[in-house]
Amino acid sequence: MKPTKSIVLFLLALSALAWCLPAAAQESIGIVRTSAGTATISREGQILPAAVGTKLLAADTLTTGSDGSIGVILRDNSTLSIGPESNLIIQEFLFSPAEGKLGLLARITRGTMAYISGLIGKLAPESARFETPVATIGIRGTRFAVKVGEPAPK
Repeated sequence: MKPTKSIVLFLLALSALAWCLPAAAQESIGIVRTSAGTATISREGQILPAAVGTKLLAADTLTTGSDGSIGVILRDNSTLSIGPESNLIIQEFLFSPAEGKLGLLARITRGTMAYISGLIGKLAPESARFETPVATIGIRGTRFAVKVGEPAPK
């Protein structure tokens, strides 16, 4: 076989491998630092235990049961504390300060959460947002707590 064909086959195989890599190959956005009770991470249709040391990816959903809690540290040193009966989706996380790419978008659909801002909240507070079913919280300080209850009956 000619060297050109070998190179083409190698590049095709490499491209196919990169396309098929699992989510674990994505860049981690943070880590689970504490976990208690019933606490899980939903990722691409799989339910994983939210064990201490578990790396988090963008689009992960963190869920706690009635006895559960999760503490998270994101790559920019932001901290999230998620209380019992909570559901939080980390929809977007961008942290490349050298390139000017900073952003955090999370959505809490139920439960409680406390946030202490890291570098994103300090360098570009307008780039950090938390959404609830009825409101959006823009970061203008360094910390906040929120409780999202069940929607009122209509």
